[in-house]
This record gives sequence, structure tokens and C-alpha cells, in this order.
Amino acid sequence: MGELRGVAATALGVARIRAAESTRRDRLFDDPYAAAFVAAAPPPPAAATRADDTEVPATHREAFYRGLFRHIVLRTRFFDDYLTAAAGEHALRQVVVLAAGLDSRAYRLPWPDGVRLYEVDLPEVLAFKERVLAERGARPRCACTAVVADLRTDWTAPLRAAGFAPDEPTAWLVEGLLVYLSAAEAARLLTTLGEQSAPGSRLAFPGSGDFRNSPMMDGGRALPSMREVSALWKGGLDEPADDWLGRHGWRPRTYARETVAASYGRALGGRAGKAGGGADGRGAFVVAVRGDRETPAS
Repeated sequence: MGELRGVAATALGVARIRAAESTRRDRLFDDPYAAAFVAAAPPPPAAATRADDTEVPATHREAFYRGLFRHIVLRTRFFDDYLTAAAGEHALRQVVVLAAGLDSRAYRLPWPDGVRLYEVDLPEVLAFKERVLAERGARPRCACTAVVADLRTDWTAPLRAAGFAPDEPTAWLVEGLLVYLSAAEAARLLTTLGEQSAPGSRLAFPGSGDFRNSPMMDGGRALPSMREVSALWKGGLDEPADDWLGRHGWRPRTYARETVAASYGRALGGRAGKAGGGADGRGAFVVAVRGDRETPAS
């Protein structure tokens, strides 16, 4: 396997956090494949590590990493629940995960019969994931199709060629992508997604308010170990997600991260996280429903 560079390499960071959470007795989810992804990946050459972060005050760097860990953990569990409800309570049988990275939900969530899940990402990410899962003898719990596409170009053609039906309601997940897109790129991607969404489709992604000026972005850019990744951050939508979605045919609902954390019995850390530039500042998760159906975005 070649090196996973740039945005693709960030998938390994997320896998590390999911692997660590899976070892906790009070874990919010169990990802049995995350540790395998981490173990199978070679270290990037000459990469900065946390040992290089000593130029940043200890309270700030520790707050950032604690906040990032909590955010990824909450994000993972929230979107696990979102997809489980979409396929169960809302009976959607078509699921698309954009920029799927090393996501293993096709292999670990309890999918109902008939679910078809499409994972869209770059070829090196999907090839690496397929190899590691095959070595573990992993089998998906639903029909799972890998779709090679660059989301900055036309990704709908390969998705449709793989069997995706745009006239069927879809559960979309855009978990860790928008921050790597400019406002124009994010709007274009979500517009294209909307054009492929039949009434009753659902969409979920993290909404972080004005991420461009957030403590999380500032904190990440200050840490040498994060600079390769933070250099790629563009911020995503430059307006509240509710406003954008409402103008483009979606009925959104936001879930404050503090409320989500409390519902899972996890504290966010309060003032220390904010002062240290962590991920505990303002933020929410967004779920939206497409079309005229009266089902609430829950």
C-alpha cells in the first residue's frame, strides 16, 4: 500500500480515536476494525508528532487534543444513531457515505434487510480499507459498494453507475468533509447532493458555526503536529447550515453538541476546552429532510 497523504491521511487520525474509544468500559460505540486500520498503515515520512508541540503551552495543546477526541467520539455515535434510525424507523434502504474514509459502519451497525450502502472516496483510501478488512475476514452486514470518485469533480456519474437510484429516498452522511472545502465548493457539493435526493431523503453532517474563526481551527493551526492537516482546512459553508439548507429544499434540525454529549453521559469540558482552542466551543450536528413529507428531522 502506498502512503495515505493529505485529507486521506486524516482518516487514520479518526481511526485512532475510534480505536481508543472502543477500549473504554463506558464506550459510546465499538469499532472492532479501527485498530486494524491504524496497525496496517505505515507512518508518514518526517511527520511532526505531538513531541513537536512543546512550543505551545501544555494547557492549550492538551485542551485541543481532549476536545478533538470528544468531538470525534460524539460525532461517531451521533451519526451511528442517525443511520440506524434512517434505515430502521424511517425505512430508507439506500445509504450514501461521502468521503467515507475508514468508516466501518457497513460492517458494524445492525442493518435491516435490503439496505444498500455506497461508500464514496478516493481510490487509495478505498483500496487500503478493502485490503485491511479482507485480511480480517470482515463481512459487511448490508450490501456495500465502494465508489471511486473525487468529490471535487463529477461524483454522481460513478455513483449512479454503481447502482445508486436518485429517484429513491436516500440517507446521506457527510461526516468529515465540508471543513476541507471552500464555501463555494461546499455549496456546490450540497447542491449536487440535493439534486440526487428524492423526497423523504435525509442528510446529516457536522455544523460548526463559523469554523473559519473558531477556537478549534486556531488551536489546530498552532500545533506543529496538526499543521499538515490544518493547512487543508477551508471552513466549509460560510453561513449557518440551517439557513442554507432551508433555502435549498431541506427542512433542517440542529442538535447542539452540549446537548448530545449530555444525552450520552459525556461532559465537554467547558471553559478549559474553549480557552485552549479545543473542539468544545460552539457547534452542532445537523440532520435535514428533503421534500414535502411531514416527517420531522429527528
